[in-house]
Amino acid sequence: MMLKAPAHTKELARLLGQGEGATLEFKSSTGALKEGMQTICAFLNGSGGAVLFGVRPNGVAAGQEVSDQTLRDIAQAADRFEPPTHLSIRRAKVKMGHEVIVVTAEAVPGTGPFTYEGRAYERVGSTTRRMPQAKYERLLLDRAHGTRRWENEPTDGVSIRDIDRAEVFRIVEAARAKGHLVESVGSRLPGVLDRLDVRRDGRILQAAVVLFGKKFMPDYPQCELRMARFRGLDKTEFLDQRNVRGPAFKLLEEAEFFCQRHFPLPGKVVPGKLQREDTPLIPPDAMREILVNALIHRDYSIAGGAVSLAIFDDRVEVWSAGRFPTGITPEMLTREHLSVLRNPIIAGIFHRAGLIEQWGRGTNRVADMCRAAGIAAPIFQEAGPFAVVTFRVNVASGVAPPETAGVEPGARRQPESQPESQPESQPESLRQQVLAALRHEPLQKAVLSAQLGQREVSGQLNKVVRQLIREGLVEYTLPDKPNSRLQKYRLTEKSRRTLSKQKGGAT
Repeated sequence: MMLKAPAHTKELARLLGQGEGATLEFKSSTGALKEGMQTICAFLNGSGGAVLFGVRPNGVAAGQEVSDQTLRDIAQAADRFEPPTHLSIRRAKVKMGHEVIVVTAEAVPGTGPFTYEGRAYERVGSTTRRMPQAKYERLLLDRAHGTRRWENEPTDGVSIRDIDRAEVFRIVEAARAKGHLVESVGSRLPGVLDRLDVRRDGRILQAAVVLFGKKFMPDYPQCELRMARFRGLDKTEFLDQRNVRGPAFKLLEEAEFFCQRHFPLPGKVVPGKLQREDTPLIPPDAMREILVNALIHRDYSIAGGAVSLAIFDDRVEVWSAGRFPTGITPEMLTREHLSVLRNPIIAGIFHRAGLIEQWGRGTNRVADMCRAAGIAAPIFQEAGPFAVVTFRVNVASGVAPPETAGVEPGARRQPESQPESQPESQPESLRQQVLAALRHEPLQKAVLSAQLGQREVSGQLNKVVRQLIREGLVEYTLPDKPNSRLQKYRLTEKSRRTLSKQKGGAT
């Protein structure tokens, strides 16, 4: 969020009252100009922010003497950003001869990443640090996104014969019914694809395969939807499972059918009415919006990625490959935010079909619909290289789960598939998840953590793994080198026998 530079002492006092944080930094004087500019670089690479020179770390505005040389030093320092950027520099008097200098940076999506004196910086909480090289390279790719994206690259070896004509004209008719395609597009498939911007210079774009393709293996394995209904709260046992490859609109329909099959339809008898009133577990429009977002915003360059729909007894999770688009954080998605499209061609076709607004209001509408239906707003998260949306609903009985009682609408909760969010006193579910994850193959702890949906190896996971080793249920693959970076963990024969007996005795 962009901070407004103070125009007078009251605004300065308001700004000081916020304290240092993700978008605000205090420096006692321009003697720390270099460090302040590094923080400005971090703000440019994030959500914007301001550095106040002449403010002590405790928030006291002592000010400093400001000369022409001071302003020249700041201007010269501002010239060391790459790419060049504009900074807002304002002065606020605090006492005779002393002023606070406010340097404000506005982050504009698609213009970064920025470096200061050849190095990139990022903001983590109230700390400025060097940006990891991998992130810097990803941001460089994002900057080139406008002209070079996975979706607008020509395909290799795909022809008109590989495009589903019936699917193309089905979507054209849907767009025409919505009033989003008024003029005639003709009846020839090549011309229609040109009109929909999924063919260029006679070559089929990869977006066309995602939207209208017939064949997806072996070249497009990412056009996949994975669906599962699990028994209980973890992924130990399947009740139903389906993996489907197909064009995006059909994947959306398959996901909605799966939800209809597994969502209960709770109802109540209303006095004076002969028939009961049925209320969907999750508002259908809200569920569709999240599924659409997963399809249009995911990172299709990840060939092994997919959209996943996981239904547990206490929640519904939608996973998609790739983090949220650069400039969008999970916290932004339930308040006013810009619309940042990773795949504007694919999103544009969904818009024409009437399935999205393209104005960044979709997730806000989802939150509003959920609250109106009496359930908590969904939780938006990033888990490793995935974007995750979680609805906290009791699928087993069709009502909001007891633990959501008393929680403010929209209050943040970690999905229970994220073991690090569970209380220390309730490790049993995490134990079962660890054992289930190790059932098929040995795993390094970092890989195990990622499969459990954790951003990093949590203390709770370390504790559970150590306990399982002590109980003889898990063992090292390198017992002589317990701290080796190549160390993996696997189930013992004792553990496998126990799991086999449990499965055999299940009813």
